[in-house]
Amino acid sequence: MKIKTLVLTLTLGLAAVAVCLAGDTKAEQALRDADAAWSKAAESKDLDKTVSYYSEDATVLPPNASAATTKETIRKLWQDLLASPGLAISWKATKVEVAKSGDLGFVSGTYELTMNDASGKPITDKGKYVEVWEKKADGKWKCGTDTWNSDLPASAPAPAEKQ
Repeated sequence: MKIKTLVLTLTLGLAAVAVCLAGDTKAEQALRDADAAWSKAAESKDLDKTVSYYSEDATVLPPNASAATTKETIRKLWQDLLASPGLAISWKATKVEVAKSGDLGFVSGTYELTMNDASGKPITDKGKYVEVWEKKADGKWKCGTDTWNSDLPASAPAPAEKQ
């Protein structure tokens, strides 16, 4: 009798663990899918769709620039980027985690961006990014914090003009 009870308890316990893990996997896949769709929107230069992935109170932390903390500044940042001559942009998640609470997610990955320099020559940048996603009351995920930086070495500042 004790062995049957033990086997039943272990079976139910493993089933409960499997259900919990499946829930996390579903949320992680939802974030991975949202991030991939976001990359496609930026790749197609769809400004409205691209900025729609941010939460109302999002903060964007671009490299070598001030933080964008309003819808208007975030939109302007993306508008300028998407209008860059020769732009090709994409990113891919390499790690996705969802907090135990189920309402926060973390996505990190790599990006590649090509645009023309001042002389019209294409330049390519590769780097990494981190996003913090929030699950909203309607069940949709929105990015609340977004930051990225280059893997390329920083260039030296131009020398100051002599007076």
